[in-house]
Amino acid sequence: MKKKIIVASQNPVKADAVLRGFNHMFPNETFKIEGISVESGVSDQPMSDRETQEGASTRAENARKAAQGYDFWVGLEGGCEYQNGELVAFAWIVILTEDLKGSARTAVFQLPPQIQRLVESGLELGDADDRVFGRINSKQNSGAVGLLTGDVVTRSRLYEQAVILALIPFRNQHLY
Repeated sequence: MKKKIIVASQNPVKADAVLRGFNHMFPNETFKIEGISVESGVSDQPMSDRETQEGASTRAENARKAAQGYDFWVGLEGGCEYQNGELVAFAWIVILTEDLKGSARTAVFQLPPQIQRLVESGLELGDADDRVFGRINSKQNSGAVGLLTGDVVTRSRLYEQAVILALIPFRNQHLY
């Protein structure tokens, strides 16, 4: 029997990352994944670790309220914050079941000054990336990390690792 996952996003990159993470952690299970659009409760471009984590958590909770009958509800939120005067990017992943919660943050990477200035001027990171790299809707493809690494690390792969880490409590329920 397939376990059902709802991802609090319509972005196929996020759904792909979630499904890949679940498949790695639970290779003997099968999953059906769907996306839903829900509010994050935070700004369109979160600018702190705390706000980004709150956005992922709120998305997961709002998905759970909006979509009953699923085994897992997943919220993902990308954000930025300053570290030593430089703007860095990352994302938080929150996974819920009826009785358990797991969360993890992706690796952090430094944004170039040109992108930093655009984000500081009010653009979302994806829109800043599109402007700098001459792309359209890059956030539904390889994202900032993919553009900056030449797809050595894509947004989906970056998120996949955090999904795996957020699933630790579900794989080790006896410890949580």
